[in-house]
Amino acid sequence: MRNLCGNFKFFKLVTNKRMNSDMFEKLTIPNTLAAGPGPGNTDPRVLEQFSKAGLADHMHPDVLRGMKECKFMLREVWGTKNMHTFGVAGTGWSGLDAMISAVKPGDKVVAFVNGTFSGIDALSLRMKAATEEELAANPLDPNAKSVEVVNVPHGQSVDGDIIEKYMADHKPKWAFMAHYETGSGRINDISAFSESCERHGALGLVDAVSSLGVGDFKIDDYPGVVAWASCPQKGISCLPLTYAPVSFSDKYIEVLKAVGARTFAHNPILEARHWAIIDGVDVDKGTYHRTHSAYAVAAFHESLRLTLEEGISNRAAKYLKFEKVLTGAFRAMGCDVTSDMTSLVVLNLPENLSGREMEFVQHCRSQNFGIWPTLSEPVQVRVGILNLLSDEAISEIIDKFGAALKELGGQFDDNLVSLEINKLSEQIAAE
Repeated sequence: MRNLCGNFKFFKLVTNKRMNSDMFEKLTIPNTLAAGPGPGNTDPRVLEQFSKAGLADHMHPDVLRGMKECKFMLREVWGTKNMHTFGVAGTGWSGLDAMISAVKPGDKVVAFVNGTFSGIDALSLRMKAATEEELAANPLDPNAKSVEVVNVPHGQSVDGDIIEKYMADHKPKWAFMAHYETGSGRINDISAFSESCERHGALGLVDAVSSLGVGDFKIDDYPGVVAWASCPQKGISCLPLTYAPVSFSDKYIEVLKAVGARTFAHNPILEARHWAIIDGVDVDKGTYHRTHSAYAVAAFHESLRLTLEEGISNRAAKYLKFEKVLTGAFRAMGCDVTSDMTSLVVLNLPENLSGREMEFVQHCRSQNFGIWPTLSEPVQVRVGILNLLSDEAISEIIDKFGAALKELGGQFDDNLVSLEINKLSEQIAAE
Protein backbone atom coordinates (compact mmCIF):
# COMPACT_ATOMS: atom_id res chain seq x y z
CA MET A 1 0.00 0.00 0.00
CA ARG A 2 2.88 2.32 0.73
CA ASN A 3 4.17 1.94 -2.85
CA LEU A 4 0.74 2.51 -4.31
CA CYS A 5 0.22 5.62 -2.21
CA GLY A 6 3.64 6.83 -3.17
CA ASN A 7 2.86 6.31 -6.88
CA PHE A 8 -0.43 8.12 -6.43
CA LYS A 9 1.31 11.11 -4.85
CA PHE A 10 3.79 11.13 -7.71
CA PHE A 11 0.96 11.09 -10.23
CA LYS A 12 -0.70 14.02 -8.53
CA LEU A 13 2.59 15.87 -8.53
CA VAL A 14 3.03 15.36 -12.27
CA THR A 15 -0.53 16.27 -13.15
CA ASN A 16 -0.35 19.43 -11.07
CA LYS A 17 2.39 20.63 -13.41
CA ARG A 18 0.25 20.22 -16.50
CA MET A 19 -1.15 23.13 -18.47
CA ASN A 20 -4.53 24.41 -17.39
CA SER A 21 -7.20 26.44 -19.15
CA ASP A 22 -6.16 29.66 -17.43
CA MET A 23 -3.03 29.64 -19.57
CA PHE A 24 -5.09 30.11 -22.73
CA GLU A 25 -7.67 32.74 -23.53
CA LYS A 26 -11.08 31.57 -24.68
CA LEU A 27 -11.07 31.33 -28.48
CA THR A 28 -13.57 33.65 -30.12
CA ILE A 29 -13.82 33.49 -33.90
CA PRO A 30 -15.55 36.58 -35.33
CA ASN A 31 -18.23 36.57 -37.98
CA THR A 32 -16.64 36.91 -41.39
CA LEU A 33 -18.08 37.76 -44.76
CA ALA A 34 -16.87 34.56 -46.44
CA ALA A 35 -16.36 35.95 -49.94
CA GLY A 36 -13.92 33.36 -51.24
CA PRO A 37 -14.11 30.10 -53.22
CA GLY A 38 -15.40 28.27 -50.15
CA PRO A 39 -16.35 27.42 -47.48
CA GLY A 40 -19.34 29.64 -48.00
CA ASN A 41 -21.41 31.23 -45.29
CA THR A 42 -23.57 28.52 -43.75
CA ASP A 43 -27.30 29.13 -43.88
CA PRO A 44 -28.70 30.02 -40.40
CA ARG A 45 -31.30 27.26 -40.71
CA VAL A 46 -28.55 24.69 -41.16
CA LEU A 47 -26.63 26.04 -38.16
CA GLU A 48 -29.77 25.90 -36.06
CA GLN A 49 -30.44 22.27 -36.96
CA PHE A 50 -26.83 21.38 -36.25
CA SER A 51 -26.82 23.02 -32.81
CA LYS A 52 -30.18 21.57 -31.76
CA ALA A 53 -29.48 17.97 -32.79
CA GLY A 54 -29.24 15.40 -30.00
CA LEU A 55 -26.21 13.15 -29.84
CA ALA A 56 -27.08 10.64 -27.14
CA ASP A 57 -28.40 8.02 -29.55
CA HIS A 58 -27.08 8.28 -33.11
CA MET A 59 -29.18 5.22 -33.95
CA HIS A 60 -32.40 6.94 -32.99
CA PRO A 61 -35.16 6.32 -35.57
CA ASP A 62 -35.28 10.02 -36.49
CA VAL A 63 -31.56 10.04 -37.25
CA LEU A 64 -31.88 6.95 -39.46
CA ARG A 65 -34.94 8.44 -41.15
CA GLY A 66 -32.90 11.58 -41.82
CA MET A 67 -30.13 9.58 -43.47
CA LYS A 68 -32.57 7.81 -45.79
CA GLU A 69 -34.25 11.09 -46.72
CA CYS A 70 -30.87 12.69 -47.40
CA LYS A 71 -30.04 10.21 -50.14
CA PHE A 72 -33.47 10.70 -51.73
CA MET A 73 -33.10 14.48 -51.69
CA LEU A 74 -29.55 14.31 -53.00
CA ARG A 75 -30.65 12.25 -56.01
CA GLU A 76 -33.24 14.92 -56.77
CA VAL A 77 -30.80 17.82 -56.31
CA TRP A 78 -28.20 16.16 -58.56
CA GLY A 79 -30.74 14.99 -61.14
CA THR A 80 -29.89 11.31 -61.10
CA LYS A 81 -31.37 7.85 -60.78
CA ASN A 82 -28.02 6.49 -59.55
CA MET A 83 -28.87 4.37 -56.53
CA HIS A 84 -25.36 4.75 -55.14
CA THR A 85 -25.85 8.42 -54.30
CA PHE A 86 -25.10 9.41 -50.71
CA GLY A 87 -22.75 11.36 -48.45
CA VAL A 88 -19.21 10.45 -47.37
CA ALA A 89 -18.32 11.65 -43.89
CA GLY A 90 -15.64 14.33 -44.05
CA THR A 91 -14.51 16.97 -46.51
CA GLY A 92 -14.71 17.13 -50.27
CA TRP A 93 -11.40 15.27 -50.34
CA SER A 94 -13.12 12.36 -48.57
CA GLY A 95 -15.68 12.22 -51.37
CA LEU A 96 -12.97 12.46 -54.03
CA ASP A 97 -11.00 9.66 -52.38
CA ALA A 98 -14.09 7.46 -52.52
CA MET A 99 -14.59 8.40 -56.17
CA ILE A 100 -11.14 7.21 -57.25
CA SER A 101 -11.15 4.12 -55.04
CA ALA A 102 -11.61 1.77 -58.02
CA VAL A 103 -8.48 3.04 -59.80
CA LYS A 104 -5.77 0.38 -59.61
CA PRO A 105 -1.97 0.38 -60.11
CA GLY A 106 -1.18 0.35 -63.81
CA ASP A 107 -4.61 1.61 -64.92
CA LYS A 108 -4.43 3.99 -67.90
CA VAL A 109 -5.70 7.41 -66.87
CA VAL A 110 -6.01 10.77 -68.62
CA ALA A 111 -6.37 13.67 -66.17
CA PHE A 112 -7.14 17.20 -67.35
CA VAL A 113 -5.66 19.92 -65.13
CA ASN A 114 -6.33 23.66 -65.36
CA GLY A 115 -5.85 24.82 -61.79
CA THR A 116 -4.70 24.01 -58.28
CA PHE A 117 -7.43 21.59 -57.31
CA SER A 118 -7.63 19.54 -60.48
CA GLY A 119 -3.85 19.35 -60.07
CA ILE A 120 -4.20 17.82 -56.61
CA ASP A 121 -6.84 15.45 -57.98
CA ALA A 122 -4.36 14.40 -60.67
CA LEU A 123 -1.71 13.80 -58.01
CA SER A 124 -4.16 11.56 -56.14
CA LEU A 125 -4.79 9.61 -59.34
CA ARG A 126 -1.05 9.23 -59.92
CA MET A 127 -0.73 7.79 -56.43
CA LYS A 128 -3.58 5.37 -57.09
CA ALA A 129 -2.35 4.26 -60.52
CA ALA A 130 1.36 4.11 -59.70
CA THR A 131 2.94 0.67 -59.55
CA GLU A 132 4.59 -0.43 -56.33
CA GLU A 133 7.98 0.47 -57.79
CA GLU A 134 6.84 3.88 -59.04
CA LEU A 135 5.30 4.75 -55.69
CA ALA A 136 8.38 3.63 -53.77
CA ALA A 137 10.61 5.76 -56.01
CA ASN A 138 8.71 8.93 -55.06
CA PRO A 139 5.89 8.26 -52.57
CA LEU A 140 4.61 11.85 -52.45
CA ASP A 141 4.85 12.66 -56.15
CA PRO A 142 5.07 9.45 -58.16
CA ASN A 143 5.78 9.36 -61.86
CA ALA A 144 3.01 6.96 -62.86
CA LYS A 145 3.70 6.08 -66.51
CA SER A 146 0.13 4.93 -67.04
CA VAL A 147 -1.24 8.38 -66.17
CA GLU A 148 -1.27 11.17 -68.75
CA VAL A 149 -1.67 14.56 -67.06
CA VAL A 150 -2.85 17.19 -69.53
CA ASN A 151 -1.88 20.63 -68.21
CA VAL A 152 -4.06 23.38 -69.65
CA PRO A 153 -2.64 26.91 -69.18
CA HIS A 154 -3.88 28.85 -66.15
CA GLY A 155 -6.94 30.93 -66.98
CA GLN A 156 -8.15 28.63 -69.76
CA SER A 157 -10.97 26.11 -69.70
CA VAL A 158 -10.65 22.46 -70.70
CA ASP A 159 -12.50 22.45 -74.02
CA GLY A 160 -13.76 19.78 -76.39
CA ASP A 161 -10.77 19.92 -78.75
CA ILE A 162 -8.27 19.32 -75.94
CA ILE A 163 -10.39 16.53 -74.48
CA GLU A 164 -10.88 14.70 -77.76
CA LYS A 165 -7.22 14.91 -78.78
CA TYR A 166 -5.89 13.24 -75.64
CA MET A 167 -8.73 10.76 -75.30
CA ALA A 168 -8.25 9.60 -78.89
CA ASP A 169 -4.47 9.37 -78.50
CA HIS A 170 -4.39 7.49 -75.18
CA LYS A 171 -7.62 5.45 -75.01
CA PRO A 172 -7.61 5.39 -71.18
CA LYS A 173 -9.61 3.21 -68.83
CA TRP A 174 -10.32 6.27 -66.66
CA ALA A 175 -10.64 9.94 -67.54
CA PHE A 176 -10.78 12.77 -65.02
CA MET A 177 -11.82 16.42 -65.09
CA ALA A 178 -12.96 19.07 -62.64
CA HIS A 179 -16.31 20.55 -63.58
CA TYR A 180 -15.68 23.98 -61.97
CA GLU A 181 -12.02 24.71 -61.22
CA THR A 182 -11.82 27.30 -58.44
CA GLY A 183 -8.03 27.52 -58.68
CA SER A 184 -8.45 29.55 -61.87
CA GLY A 185 -12.19 30.28 -61.83
CA ARG A 186 -12.94 28.34 -65.03
CA ILE A 187 -15.84 26.09 -66.07
CA ASN A 188 -14.79 23.06 -68.10
CA ASP A 189 -16.76 21.45 -70.92
CA ILE A 190 -18.62 18.64 -69.17
CA SER A 191 -20.70 17.75 -72.27
CA ALA A 192 -17.64 17.25 -74.45
CA PHE A 193 -15.97 15.26 -71.67
CA SER A 194 -18.93 12.90 -71.28
CA GLU A 195 -19.28 12.40 -75.04
CA SER A 196 -15.58 11.70 -75.47
CA CYS A 197 -15.64 9.15 -72.62
CA GLU A 198 -18.52 7.35 -74.33
CA ARG A 199 -16.83 7.51 -77.74
CA HIS A 200 -13.56 6.02 -76.48
CA GLY A 201 -14.90 3.60 -73.87
CA ALA A 202 -13.44 5.47 -70.89
CA LEU A 203 -14.92 5.72 -67.42
CA GLY A 204 -15.38 9.41 -66.57
CA LEU A 205 -14.63 10.79 -63.10
CA VAL A 206 -15.69 14.35 -62.24
CA ASP A 207 -14.76 16.67 -59.40
CA ALA A 208 -18.04 18.52 -58.80
CA VAL A 209 -16.89 20.13 -55.54
CA SER A 210 -17.73 23.63 -56.77
CA SER A 211 -20.56 22.95 -59.23
CA LEU A 212 -23.14 21.08 -57.12
CA GLY A 213 -25.84 23.51 -56.04
CA VAL A 214 -24.34 26.27 -58.21
CA GLY A 215 -24.73 25.10 -61.82
CA ASP A 216 -28.02 24.05 -63.40
CA PHE A 217 -27.19 20.53 -64.57
CA LYS A 218 -28.29 16.92 -64.12
CA ILE A 219 -25.90 14.01 -63.70
CA ASP A 220 -27.98 11.73 -65.89
CA ASP A 221 -27.47 14.05 -68.87
CA TYR A 222 -23.79 12.98 -68.90
CA PRO A 223 -23.74 9.17 -69.21
CA GLY A 224 -20.02 9.07 -69.98
CA VAL A 225 -19.34 10.15 -66.39
CA VAL A 226 -19.61 7.19 -64.01
CA ALA A 227 -18.68 8.90 -60.72
CA TRP A 228 -19.10 12.35 -59.20
CA ALA A 229 -17.80 13.83 -55.96
CA SER A 230 -18.62 17.13 -54.25
CA CYS A 231 -18.40 18.75 -50.81
CA PRO A 232 -20.84 19.97 -48.16
CA GLN A 233 -19.64 23.52 -47.56
CA LYS A 234 -20.11 25.21 -50.93
CA GLY A 235 -23.17 25.08 -53.17
CA ILE A 236 -25.48 23.26 -50.77
CA SER A 237 -24.83 25.64 -47.87
CA CYS A 238 -23.89 22.99 -45.32
CA LEU A 239 -21.03 22.86 -42.80
CA PRO A 240 -17.52 21.59 -43.51
CA LEU A 241 -16.75 18.12 -42.22
CA THR A 242 -20.31 16.86 -42.47
CA TYR A 243 -21.10 14.86 -45.63
CA ALA A 244 -19.46 15.06 -49.03
CA PRO A 245 -22.02 14.12 -51.72
CA VAL A 246 -21.02 11.37 -54.15
CA SER A 247 -22.82 9.53 -56.92
CA PHE A 248 -21.81 6.35 -58.76
CA SER A 249 -23.40 4.75 -61.80
CA ASP A 250 -24.08 1.01 -61.99
CA LYS A 251 -21.17 0.73 -64.43
CA TYR A 252 -18.76 2.09 -61.81
CA ILE A 253 -20.10 -0.22 -59.10
CA GLU A 254 -19.68 -3.24 -61.38
CA VAL A 255 -16.04 -2.28 -62.00
CA LEU A 256 -15.54 -1.85 -58.26
CA LYS A 257 -17.04 -5.28 -57.58
CA ALA A 258 -14.64 -6.79 -60.11
CA VAL A 259 -11.42 -5.11 -58.93
CA GLY A 260 -12.12 -4.17 -55.30
CA ALA A 261 -10.65 -1.20 -53.47
CA ARG A 262 -7.71 -0.92 -51.10
CA THR A 263 -9.73 1.07 -48.60
CA PHE A 264 -12.32 0.31 -45.98
CA ALA A 265 -13.36 3.77 -44.90
CA HIS A 266 -13.96 5.12 -48.42
CA ASN A 267 -15.11 1.98 -50.23
CA PRO A 268 -18.27 3.15 -52.06
CA ILE A 269 -20.06 -0.20 -51.65
CA LEU A 270 -19.47 -0.26 -47.90
CA GLU A 271 -20.34 3.44 -47.61
CA ALA A 272 -23.60 2.79 -49.48
CA ARG A 273 -24.59 0.04 -47.05
CA HIS A 274 -24.25 2.60 -44.27
CA TRP A 275 -26.95 4.62 -46.08
CA ALA A 276 -29.24 1.61 -46.45
CA ILE A 277 -28.27 0.89 -50.06
CA ILE A 278 -27.44 -2.80 -50.38
CA ASP A 279 -26.85 -4.58 -53.69
CA GLY A 280 -28.12 -1.51 -55.53
CA VAL A 281 -31.45 -1.44 -53.67
CA ASP A 282 -32.81 0.91 -51.01
CA VAL A 283 -33.54 -1.08 -47.85
CA ASP A 284 -35.11 -0.20 -44.52
CA LYS A 285 -31.96 -0.37 -42.43
CA GLY A 286 -28.33 0.17 -43.20
CA THR A 287 -25.36 -1.80 -41.88
CA TYR A 288 -22.57 -0.49 -39.70
CA HIS A 289 -19.70 1.20 -41.51
CA ARG A 290 -18.67 4.06 -39.27
CA THR A 291 -20.15 5.96 -36.34
CA HIS A 292 -22.06 8.86 -37.79
CA SER A 293 -22.89 12.19 -36.20
CA ALA A 294 -26.48 13.15 -35.50
CA TYR A 295 -25.32 16.76 -35.77
CA ALA A 296 -23.95 16.16 -39.27
CA VAL A 297 -27.08 14.31 -40.38
CA ALA A 298 -29.33 17.13 -39.14
CA ALA A 299 -27.26 19.80 -40.91
CA PHE A 300 -26.95 17.83 -44.16
CA HIS A 301 -30.69 17.11 -44.17
CA GLU A 302 -31.61 20.79 -43.72
CA SER A 303 -29.15 21.98 -46.37
CA LEU A 304 -30.73 19.63 -48.91
CA ARG A 305 -34.23 20.75 -47.88
CA LEU A 306 -33.16 24.36 -48.46
CA THR A 307 -31.74 23.50 -51.87
CA LEU A 308 -34.93 21.77 -52.96
CA GLU A 309 -37.06 24.63 -51.61
CA GLU A 310 -35.26 27.19 -53.71
CA GLY A 311 -34.73 24.93 -56.73
CA ILE A 312 -31.44 24.41 -58.55
CA SER A 313 -32.48 26.42 -61.62
CA ASN A 314 -33.54 29.39 -59.48
CA ARG A 315 -30.33 29.32 -57.48
CA ALA A 316 -28.21 28.97 -60.62
CA ALA A 317 -29.95 32.00 -62.15
CA LYS A 318 -29.12 34.06 -59.05
CA TYR A 319 -25.45 33.10 -59.29
CA LEU A 320 -25.39 34.10 -62.95
CA LYS A 321 -27.04 37.45 -62.19
CA PHE A 322 -24.82 38.45 -59.28
CA GLU A 323 -21.59 37.32 -60.94
CA LYS A 324 -22.37 39.67 -63.84
CA VAL A 325 -22.88 42.57 -61.45
CA LEU A 326 -19.69 41.84 -59.51
CA THR A 327 -17.63 41.43 -62.67
CA GLY A 328 -18.91 44.74 -64.02
CA ALA A 329 -18.19 46.54 -60.75
CA PHE A 330 -14.64 45.18 -60.50
CA ARG A 331 -13.87 46.09 -64.10
CA ALA A 332 -15.15 49.62 -63.45
CA MET A 333 -12.64 49.75 -60.58
CA GLY A 334 -9.83 48.95 -63.03
CA CYS A 335 -9.51 45.20 -62.39
CA ASP A 336 -9.00 42.61 -65.14
CA VAL A 337 -11.44 39.69 -64.67
CA THR A 338 -10.21 36.37 -66.15
CA SER A 339 -12.79 33.88 -64.85
CA ASP A 340 -16.09 32.52 -66.16
CA MET A 341 -17.46 30.82 -63.04
CA THR A 342 -20.78 32.07 -61.72
CA SER A 343 -19.91 31.67 -58.02
CA LEU A 344 -16.36 33.03 -58.18
CA VAL A 345 -14.65 36.03 -59.75
CA VAL A 346 -10.89 35.75 -60.38
CA LEU A 347 -9.12 38.98 -61.22
CA ASN A 348 -5.93 40.95 -61.55
CA LEU A 349 -5.68 44.14 -59.51
CA PRO A 350 -5.35 47.53 -61.25
CA GLU A 351 -1.94 48.15 -62.79
CA ASN A 352 -0.71 50.41 -59.98
CA LEU A 353 -1.35 47.62 -57.45
CA SER A 354 0.10 44.78 -59.55
CA GLY A 355 2.27 42.47 -57.44
CA ARG A 356 0.46 43.40 -54.21
CA GLU A 357 -2.24 40.73 -54.44
CA MET A 358 -1.27 38.89 -51.24
CA GLU A 359 -1.04 42.18 -49.34
CA PHE A 360 -4.50 43.11 -50.61
CA VAL A 361 -6.00 39.76 -49.56
CA GLN A 362 -4.48 39.97 -46.07
CA HIS A 363 -5.67 43.55 -45.70
CA CYS A 364 -9.23 42.46 -46.50
CA ARG A 365 -9.05 39.48 -44.15
CA SER A 366 -7.91 41.71 -41.30
CA GLN A 367 -11.28 43.44 -41.68
CA ASN A 368 -13.25 40.16 -41.62
CA PHE A 369 -13.73 40.28 -45.38
CA GLY A 370 -12.65 36.78 -46.39
CA ILE A 371 -11.38 36.85 -49.97
CA TRP A 372 -8.61 34.58 -51.29
CA PRO A 373 -5.55 34.60 -53.53
CA THR A 374 -5.02 31.94 -56.16
CA LEU A 375 -2.81 29.16 -54.82
CA SER A 376 -0.63 28.88 -57.90
CA GLU A 377 1.16 31.25 -60.25
CA PRO A 378 0.26 33.79 -61.40
CA VAL A 379 -1.09 35.11 -58.10
CA GLN A 380 -4.55 36.60 -58.58
CA VAL A 381 -7.41 37.62 -56.30
CA ARG A 382 -10.49 35.42 -55.88
CA VAL A 383 -13.83 36.84 -54.73
CA GLY A 384 -16.70 34.42 -54.23
CA ILE A 385 -20.43 34.72 -53.66
CA LEU A 386 -21.27 31.27 -52.31
CA ASN A 387 -24.60 31.53 -50.49
CA LEU A 388 -24.43 35.33 -50.67
CA LEU A 389 -27.29 35.60 -53.13
CA SER A 390 -28.95 38.88 -52.22
CA ASP A 391 -28.66 42.48 -53.35
CA GLU A 392 -27.50 43.44 -49.87
CA ALA A 393 -24.70 40.85 -49.77
CA ILE A 394 -23.41 41.79 -53.23
CA SER A 395 -23.47 45.50 -52.33
CA GLU A 396 -21.46 44.75 -49.19
CA ILE A 397 -18.86 42.83 -51.21
CA ILE A 398 -18.52 45.67 -53.72
CA ASP A 399 -18.27 48.31 -50.97
CA LYS A 400 -15.66 46.38 -48.97
CA PHE A 401 -13.61 45.55 -52.04
CA GLY A 402 -13.66 49.13 -53.30
CA ALA A 403 -12.74 50.55 -49.89
CA ALA A 404 -9.80 48.15 -49.61
CA LEU A 405 -8.56 49.12 -53.08
CA LYS A 406 -8.55 52.81 -52.15
CA GLU A 407 -6.87 52.14 -48.81
CA LEU A 408 -3.97 50.54 -50.68
CA GLY A 409 -3.74 53.33 -53.24
CA GLY A 410 -6.18 52.29 -55.93
CA GLN A 411 -8.03 55.02 -57.80
CA PHE A 412 -11.42 54.84 -59.50
CA ASP A 413 -14.57 56.89 -59.91
CA ASP A 414 -17.36 55.75 -57.56
CA ASN A 415 -19.95 57.24 -59.90
CA LEU A 416 -18.73 55.15 -62.83
CA VAL A 417 -18.95 52.00 -60.69
CA SER A 418 -22.51 52.88 -59.66
CA LEU A 419 -23.49 53.58 -63.28
CA GLU A 420 -22.10 50.20 -64.38
CA ILE A 421 -23.95 48.36 -61.60
CA ASN A 422 -27.21 50.12 -62.45
CA LYS A 423 -26.81 49.40 -66.18
CA LEU A 424 -26.16 45.70 -65.57
CA SER A 425 -29.04 45.45 -63.09
CA GLU A 426 -31.41 46.97 -65.65
CA GLN A 427 -30.19 44.60 -68.37
CA ILE A 428 -30.66 41.57 -66.11
CA ALA A 429 -34.14 42.73 -65.06
CA ALA A 430 -35.12 43.08 -68.71
CA GLU A 431 -33.98 39.57 -69.66
